[in-house]
Amino acid sequence: MVDFCLHGLICVHRRSRVQLWLGCVFVFAVLISQSLFAQSLDSERPVPILTGAAGYFTKVDGGQNELVPEINPVLLVPFGDHWLVESRAGFEGEFERPEGGGPYGGMVGKEIDYLQLDYIANPYVTVTAGRFLTPFGIYNERLYPIWIRNLQQEPLIFPISTGSSDGVMLRGGFPLNSKVNLNYAAYFSTLSTVNKFESDRTTGARIGVFLPGPRIEAGFSWQKKLQEERPNSFGCHFAWQPNPLPLNLRSEYAWSPEASGYWIEAAYRLSQVPFWKGTMRRTEIVGRAQQYFAGAIEEAEAEEYGLPDVNTQQGDFGLNFYIRDGLRASASYGRRFSPDGNSNQWTVGIAYRFALPLGRAQ
Repeated sequence: MVDFCLHGLICVHRRSRVQLWLGCVFVFAVLISQSLFAQSLDSERPVPILTGAAGYFTKVDGGQNELVPEINPVLLVPFGDHWLVESRAGFEGEFERPEGGGPYGGMVGKEIDYLQLDYIANPYVTVTAGRFLTPFGIYNERLYPIWIRNLQQEPLIFPISTGSSDGVMLRGGFPLNSKVNLNYAAYFSTLSTVNKFESDRTTGARIGVFLPGPRIEAGFSWQKKLQEERPNSFGCHFAWQPNPLPLNLRSEYAWSPEASGYWIEAAYRLSQVPFWKGTMRRTEIVGRAQQYFAGAIEEAEAEEYGLPDVNTQQGDFGLNFYIRDGLRASASYGRRFSPDGNSNQWTVGIAYRFALPLGRAQ
């Protein structure tokens, strides 16, 4: 009984500490904003922006139909020239029809992807505190939003060492010379069990090299969990946008003791096809090949993290049609191969990107 009470007090203490820490971030942001607004009454100042995306998709996985409406609002609140508060939330429905028939039913998931305070110290360094997207690989930070990703289904290895972290981060970039730019991110995350602010105690870094001429980027990621068995995870990424073609080529590899794998994706816009005119030039074709290797992971743990528990291969093909700026219809087909059985995966839907200024610059 005494051990149980002590455990409860420790959990409450940890939770209170995280809540206090996040509260300090907000108080600090408010104080800074009041000071900066007072100093810039007679000058032009930026305004907050509400942006993000909304979408509605129908997914069929192995014959099981699912309706997935989704909205991801993003709030940007700048304070002067150096401070920015940014946040993104996610509301995603997963509605299925019961096996015996009847209306669709399900749950609506609610998540806070990030809630952070940024200080832009100079063109080469930005300091971040709060809840931020874990900088491991490129998909989590750059490609995850539904109006950006080329295929609505995430790669099989996506859950490896990604997600969100609660802590501090340094990031930025600078030119090494006229032909090579370097970008970096380093972070520390604390352990949190607070609802919507869960995170592991980890540290890690990502470094990338970008060649502006050929438009090639390659990078390496590392993460160390500072709890349990304290395992290491590693990853690398590659991206290329050739100058003569409307082509995006991207790939990632990730390794951890639980699982490893890779994906390679190419997206080609049909805007340069000479015999196609008008609306066909708004069409984009996408292909992805991926392979997943299960490591020391149990079935229950794999289900918790959204990972397969057996070796899996998958190929995907998709079409994106850009109706107008910010509005896109998508369709894709994938075939998954695994010892648990092969399955077809279909996705059809539409995504809309919005941006609304919450004020008027003065």
